[in-house]
Amino acid sequence: MNGVLIYLLLGIAVAAEVIATTALARSDGMTRLVPSLITVVFYSFAFWSLSIVLRTVPTAIVYAVWCGFGIVLITLVSWVVYGQKLDTPAMVGLSMIIAGVVVVNLFSNSVTH
Repeated sequence: MNGVLIYLLLGIAVAAEVIATTALARSDGMTRLVPSLITVVFYSFAFWSLSIVLRTVPTAIVYAVWCGFGIVLITLVSWVVYGQKLDTPAMVGLSMIIAGVVVVNLFSNSVTH
């Protein structure tokens, strides 16, 4: 699989994880059927997608990208959709996560492109 396809699949895994996490927050402890089913289906799809990406990209890199972008995106969803406010330290921390993922992907010799 070529690099663009791998990173597209990784992006899909991140999006699936964000959808699953959003649904998990609405599942009321997995007691509401529809959000619970969405959670299980989308986490399963996210992990399946990750398993394909892990055939090519080192585990540490995949996990750093998946977690980093997942954290940032779920935070943005929580802020925009649910009105959960972020203070300055939270914004600085999220910026550092993004910077870390960019540095790993642009400058690390561990990344296969």
